Amino acid sequence: MLTRQEALDFLLAACRPLADVEAVDTLQANGRVLAADQVSTLTVPAHDNTQMDGYAVRAADCASGAAVLKVSQRIPAGHVGTALEPGTAARIFTGALIPEGADAVVMQEQCEAAGDSVTVRHAPQAGEWVRRAGEDIMQGSVILTAGTRLRSQELGLAASVGLATLPVLRKLRVAVFFTGDELAMPGEPLAPGAIYNSNRFTLRALLENLGCEIADFGIVPDTLDATRAVLRKAAQDADLIITSGGVSVGEEDHVKPAVEAEGRLDMWQIGIKPGKPLAFGEVRRAASSESGDAFFIGLPGNPVSSFVTFLLLVRPFLLKLQGAAVQAALSFPLRADFDWKGDRRNEFLRVKVNGAGGLDLFGNQGSGVLTSTVWGDGLVDNPAGQPVRAGDIVRFTPFTELLY
Repeated sequence: MLTRQEALDFLLAACRPLADVEAVDTLQANGRVLAADQVSTLTVPAHDNTQMDGYAVRAADCASGAAVLKVSQRIPAGHVGTALEPGTAARIFTGALIPEGADAVVMQEQCEAAGDSVTVRHAPQAGEWVRRAGEDIMQGSVILTAGTRLRSQELGLAASVGLATLPVLRKLRVAVFFTGDELAMPGEPLAPGAIYNSNRFTLRALLENLGCEIADFGIVPDTLDATRAVLRKAAQDADLIITSGGVSVGEEDHVKPAVEAEGRLDMWQIGIKPGKPLAFGEVRRAASSESGDAFFIGLPGNPVSSFVTFLLLVRPFLLKLQGAAVQAALSFPLRADFDWKGDRRNEFLRVKVNGAGGLDLFGNQGSGVLTSTVWGDGLVDNPAGQPVRAGDIVRFTPFTELLY
């Protein structure tokens, strides 16, 4: 069996990232992948300004800690004051430009105003409560790099230097379908031996979290011809085709021979639990297509196996395919408040952070127990052959690091 890292290295090496670029309104760029470095044409802030409502002063005028100064002007944000004369103060409001001659701001809570004068009951240091020009961004600096998945904070940063549009890679097109005559949709009556198709809902939501455009071909009849037909149709527009289940060698498992007939297929056993079976390959496009073949990934059919395998292997592949920088998910050493015998495979245990800062284990770690993924906060990466004893330090990865 391959290790998880060996399988991931193979997937990432085979990946061909998108290259199609489009310009989108910065307001509409959330979740998109930046196609080129962005350089600021501005210095931010452009001028020294105040962090506080208060009084702009010369620090030397207030050294006594009880200076009485004439208030010579009032400077709201968006207005420019006149040069500050010695022995005077300027009433100033958060974000307003520091007038020439002033070198500090005293917050209003440390001042007493009376008529046209103010008593400053504080001896400020030069620079106090002053935002310096360029302390955030210098003109000509790179503020965002290519491959960045844009979040709220990146969009705010882009807007702060006036970027109304951003160059991004086009959205990844992913086709999904599900095989199995036993599958039914919620709302339909369950025939004897039938199950509801939970993987369809889980997989679609995972893809939506990553900003993919989804073509959902639904439940495909358990025949070779039907499976080949939907593969051909999906490959025409999709960058990637994903299925769950149907890639074993049973008489009713038609995905494997269908992909082999329509392209090529590698099948692996990955040394992880839950998980293990994974299929990867490509499906040919029509001869008239100018694009390369569509990638194919076949996930395990058990719902927790499909979910965990997606998080560990498919998500990094999707990110690289989108043109995003692929970084290992953050994980943290935490105390296990449970005992576990271990397994010959690398296990990913569903756990919850408890009030004492340790980890509790979900009682049933079976690959079909989907409730464990809802109850849990994340996964413990437990090495092959490694038992866990209460009090041991284990490696914990929260779901928030793996879902987006």
